[in-house]
Amino acid sequence: MKNFFYKIFALFFNLSRILPVKKNRVALLAPHKGGNHDSLWEIKAYLEAKGGYEIIYIPTAQMNSLGGIINFFLVKARILATSEYVFMNDNFMPMADLKFSDKTKVTMLWHAEGAFKRFGLMTDLQPEIKNKIEKCSKKLTYVICTSESVKPIYAKAFGTDESKVKPLGSPRTDYLFKPHDTDKIRAEFDEKFPQCKGKKLVLYAPTFRDNPERDKELLSHIDYDLFNRELGSEYALLIKLHPQVHTSEPIKNSIDVTGCDIADLTLICDMVVTDYSSVCMDFALLNKPSLFFAYDLKEYNDERSFCFGYEDYVPGPVVTSFEALIEAIKCPQSDEKLNRFRDFNFDYKDCNNAMRVAEFVTSKQA
Repeated sequence: MKNFFYKIFALFFNLSRILPVKKNRVALLAPHKGGNHDSLWEIKAYLEAKGGYEIIYIPTAQMNSLGGIINFFLVKARILATSEYVFMNDNFMPMADLKFSDKTKVTMLWHAEGAFKRFGLMTDLQPEIKNKIEKCSKKLTYVICTSESVKPIYAKAFGTDESKVKPLGSPRTDYLFKPHDTDKIRAEFDEKFPQCKGKKLVLYAPTFRDNPERDKELLSHIDYDLFNRELGSEYALLIKLHPQVHTSEPIKNSIDVTGCDIADLTLICDMVVTDYSSVCMDFALLNKPSLFFAYDLKEYNDERSFCFGYEDYVPGPVVTSFEALIEAIKCPQSDEKLNRFRDFNFDYKDCNNAMRVAEFVTSKQA
């Protein structure tokens, strides 16, 4: 059924190619739902402030109603076909059959930073999906990454030449370096969660597993009573589940922040506990401690794998038991690992990534 819809979208797109490309029309294609601070929104904000661009946001998630489907196929396909600039934050499978104009520049703003887990064509894909991604990648004019060091990895993940990969920085991280009243953000958080007032915040943000049954077990590895007994007077434990995690385990004796904005949580939390999530990138960028609770490392490595050796590469201590995690929280360390990780993955530590990307892509020399 998906392939049928891909073909229908491609049909309407390719029919719309008889129309001229509209100068300075920008399509922001969002297969990945990244929220209000993702790279597409940062590009949008920059170009709106600069002026002179017609900017259209195209979320694929709008296809949840008959009206949304019709609009996506008839209107959004035409807009995409006639845009001079297309920015996207994930693979868009219909693109395999889209015939873009030579006047259109298509730029991939991948929704994660740096190099951590294997992704794209580096993963073990079904032949049909691999073939589609390879065809999609051929339509890309540029792939944006965060450092010169990770260029070869992005070229491999998208099956493209390194000359197309530009280490200009991730626009979504601009938000982290913009001026913020963090005291106000924290006060608003404490008003919503008064049990956190006066305490340091530990964010537990695990990623999903490819096996949904293992997702359901994620929270069973948290010993809430032990955390509160050992650390509860000084720390509050926040739980933020990945959108793809579906667990029946209740979140108890801790604070469920799954619905909160991850960017603001990154600004106010003192440290993050994760496993294999790229959320550690943002904390490393801000020089905040990351701890890695990797109780199922062998299983995850077998099914997904990493760009580099996990335990030596991650920017903080790796533990496999909750008791060891408690001790690591008491004594966060590994500044050397954090700095090495940060410098390898980020050439820029500022809020000018959207400017660099937009100016490069829209320049006549690009």
